[in-house]
Amino acid sequence: MIGNIYKSLSTPEKKGRKIGLFRIVTAIFGGLLISYLGMTLVAFLIPLPIEETAVISIMFNTFIWALASTWIALSYTKLSALLKTLIPTLVFSFALYALY
Repeated sequence: MIGNIYKSLSTPEKKGRKIGLFRIVTAIFGGLLISYLGMTLVAFLIPLPIEETAVISIMFNTFIWALASTWIALSYTKLSALLKTLIPTLVFSFALYALY
């Protein structure tokens, strides 16, 4: 069961032209999750007043969402797209947990 799932996730698509619904959804929501966690981490780390930190965080959010979504969407396999979403999410989550 798990071997079949791993095999289907790690096998690249036959046609390189199609991105696939899984990678599109992973890119959109994974990029959004990574950018919001990063925005929150930046807001905690910058030692400025809250108004300036909010502006910097919002600018950071839009730029990182575009970068992360593109990075995830250009993955070679579904497994790499999933890992590119999960690993930064876990890193940012643990960093936020440690700071909070």
